[in-house]
Amino acid sequence: MTSPAAAPASSSSSPSSQPSPPPPQAQETLHADEAYTASLFDFVLASPTSYHAAAEVARRLAARGFRHVEEARPWPEDLPRRGYVVRDGAVAAWVLPGDSGRTGSGPQEGFRVVGAHTDSPALRLKPSAAVSRHGWQLINAEVYGGPLLPSLLDRELGLAGRLTTRDGTSHLVRTGPVARIAHVAPHLDRSVNETLRLDRQTHLLPLWALSGPDGGEGRDAVEEYLCELAGLDRSQLAGHDILTFPVQPPQRFGREGEFLASSRLDNLSSVHAGLAALEALAESGTEPVGPVVLVAFDHEEVGSASASGADGPLLATLLERLGRVMGAEGDAFHALVARSSCVSADAGHAVHPARAELHDPVLQPLVNSGPLLKINAQQRYATGAQGSALWERACAAADVPHQVFVSHNAVPCGSTIGPITATRLGLLTVDVGVPLLSMHSAREMGGVKDGPWLARALYSYWQGA
Repeated sequence: MTSPAAAPASSSSSPSSQPSPPPPQAQETLHADEAYTASLFDFVLASPTSYHAAAEVARRLAARGFRHVEEARPWPEDLPRRGYVVRDGAVAAWVLPGDSGRTGSGPQEGFRVVGAHTDSPALRLKPSAAVSRHGWQLINAEVYGGPLLPSLLDRELGLAGRLTTRDGTSHLVRTGPVARIAHVAPHLDRSVNETLRLDRQTHLLPLWALSGPDGGEGRDAVEEYLCELAGLDRSQLAGHDILTFPVQPPQRFGREGEFLASSRLDNLSSVHAGLAALEALAESGTEPVGPVVLVAFDHEEVGSASASGADGPLLATLLERLGRVMGAEGDAFHALVARSSCVSADAGHAVHPARAELHDPVLQPLVNSGPLLKINAQQRYATGAQGSALWERACAAADVPHQVFVSHNAVPCGSTIGPITATRLGLLTVDVGVPLLSMHSAREMGGVKDGPWLARALYSYWQGA
């Protein structure tokens, strides 16, 4: 009998090495709430970490005829018009116009970029992760990003990420439910319901085994287990990027099933919307008005400052290489970028019915009422009047409602890849996203209708709205 922990394990290092089933009709996914929600749930289940999310985007695009292109090799003039690159936990894809959409110095229309991020708050394993304590074997981990810490308690957790061997090859791996952070009973701490304080080093180490009288299997027990699942020799392991993830699957709920609950909606909800729109664009067979780009960065939750984050060179290098292939170099490339724009898609906040005082008293968006246009005077979001007009056109062309989110003046505002992209590249950028409750919880809440609406607006943007 196969162990439930071992059943989901994977050791593929190539984003498209797995055979793909026939893809569903992309237009149906885009326009039917039921089909879209099913597709989103499948995407979340396939994406316990940023590395898995990038691989799943690549797999789905390959099934639509997109070709994988190696970043480490020079790009030919006959670059695929539909292609993608994968860099660690980030992925970027493009659809280029044909010759009819180009002049002697490149495309007439600028790049139309949709940006998102693949990572979510979690616990990240430290090296030699097994720790024995009081007869238990725990997993030594550190906090990644800014999770809602109490939501991590009393949930079955899996481990997922990549193992890298000494030859530099990375292998994706995931487990089923193997760990749990157990809360203390109120019988033992009578103040736990009044004052909960979680020490990040002491209270957030998941338990996953009994250590036994001799202290257990040693400090490499976790790594040995993961290597076994991936079919690797532990002696060849050079390092790992492994995180925890809640194994509970996404679920619809509500009186009419109008809500959904899931981990990692921030920000797989946006990655999936961009992916669904790009799949529909590819299926339509229509010529894009200009070069279309979807980029899903990693490490947004920890500041984006990495080789695969929005503050790194990934998008700038990609646009430059695509521009050269299309005949836009030097000053012509800079002019092309000046004609370009970016929709930064990241989840936002719906008004909380029990904590409405934390929201702007006038602008109080709801789930299932349309994607958010996100505005902030301190440039925590990149939206200005020009970006607002861009988003208005896209939503109107798609017949999609939208709402405005602005923070309460006394409540600090989060940020996105939008300001970083605008600063690095000078693109006209607008920040949008679906409204959520319980953002950064292990179990976030959204509405069934907002994702399809966001995807249809992105599709209209790419169609030239």
